[in-house]
Amino acid sequence: RRAVWIVPLIATAGASAGAVLSFWMGVTLGEKGLERFVSAKRLERLRARIDRRGAIALAALDLIPPPFPSTAVIVAAGALEMPRGRFLGALAVCRGLRFGLETLLAVKYGRQILVKLDAPIVRHIVLGIVVLAIGAAAVSAVRFMRSRTRLRV
Repeated sequence: RRAVWIVPLIATAGASAGAVLSFWMGVTLGEKGLERFVSAKRLERLRARIDRRGAIALAALDLIPPPFPSTAVIVAAGALEMPRGRFLGALAVCRGLRFGLETLLAVKYGRQILVKLDAPIVRHIVLGIVVLAIGAAAVSAVRFMRSRTRLRV
């Protein structure tokens, strides 16, 4: 408990390093490269949102936990030449806030959650999900192999 403050710092540092890489990919891709992945209409809306709300508001989207596609926003910010320092700084602050809040919740409710997760019904549900995932992976593999053999013929 005494060193719990390290968790959001490490998580923020790691997530920010990944964001820098994603931002750099966007810069390398450029606006023309981004047009290959995003429709012109959607790209125009994103550009207008960036111009209207700025880097800080866009970075604040990172307060939304997954599965929000924050990587796509970061790549687009790099491709649309958003100010690097302001955007990445705001992103790091927002991630620090999110990870800090998650850490506080884990400290306060973590033991209670672990007790609930240790229930037999949870184990059965997880086992069912694992079996479904393995089955779906097997079906996908069979379909993939069949599509490859059709392409060769």
